[in-house]
Amino acid sequence: MLKLSKMHFAVLALIVTNIVWGASSPIFKWAMEDIPPYSFAFLRFLLAALILLPFTLHKLKVRREDIIKLCILAFFGFFIHIALLLVGLTISSSINSPIIASSAPVFLLLGSFFFLKEKIKKKMLIGTLVSLLGVMIIILRPLFDHGLDGTIIGNFLFLVSTISFVVYTILLKDYKLPYSSVTLTFYMFALSTIIFLPFSLWELQTQSNALILSSQSLLGILFAAIFTSVLGYVLYNYAIRFVKANETGIFLYIDPVIAVLIAVPLLGEHVTTSFIIGSILVFAGIFIAEKRIHYHPLHHLKKPHSL
Repeated sequence: MLKLSKMHFAVLALIVTNIVWGASSPIFKWAMEDIPPYSFAFLRFLLAALILLPFTLHKLKVRREDIIKLCILAFFGFFIHIALLLVGLTISSSINSPIIASSAPVFLLLGSFFFLKEKIKKKMLIGTLVSLLGVMIIILRPLFDHGLDGTIIGNFLFLVSTISFVVYTILLKDYKLPYSSVTLTFYMFALSTIIFLPFSLWELQTQSNALILSSQSLLGILFAAIFTSVLGYVLYNYAIRFVKANETGIFLYIDPVIAVLIAVPLLGEHVTTSFIIGSILVFAGIFIAEKRIHYHPLHHLKKPHSL
């Protein structure tokens, strides 16, 4: 009988997480046809926190000096990251988001070198430039496809959202908080609920349909809370303990494939030539920067690791 090590579970956790997160962008966009973004985020994190609460009641105590760290993690990894993602989805194609997010390995490499002192790759600069060129093609995609419009702003929001999540990943790795992934994730959800509350109340005052849930928006919130939030972040926060920060980004290759498979039939979005060119450059840059054309963290599944 095959015995899986912690590294095995960490790699499998990242694979499952990115399949779920890849599906998230088109499903979120679909759900927000009936509910504004901040209210969607508030209900998502409120429900997710309530789901995790029974599993964390006996281990809610945290050290006083860690409270500010938890707040910083929630701010970058959830408020900034999710708020910009959701607002971007209201004005741009959902398939753009995971492609732009796929550039995260380049930013993770840079951040890991400067902040975590992880070894830098010699071809990082070339790979970074190639990958960022692909990102810019995706961001400026509307110019190539149908002229200047507001979707460019949405694409820039995706980019800043991606960088914010990179900051979260680096800080999470650097802080080395002594709490279980479930406890850590619960606090992220609870703090995010509090942060999004005033923005949701503002939408309630300015938009009459802010909290009128249709079956479509309800399904989206349930998917976001149960799968994207609870399952995704618990697995991610677990995996980041055992996989190097600059290796977690490699799993983002999965996201765009899943997003396209869902967005095309669900939202009627189209894969254009500029989208394909930009995507190829993003992945080519990642391969060059990480020197992993023949390497992938899945090699960790081939043999046990002692941790």
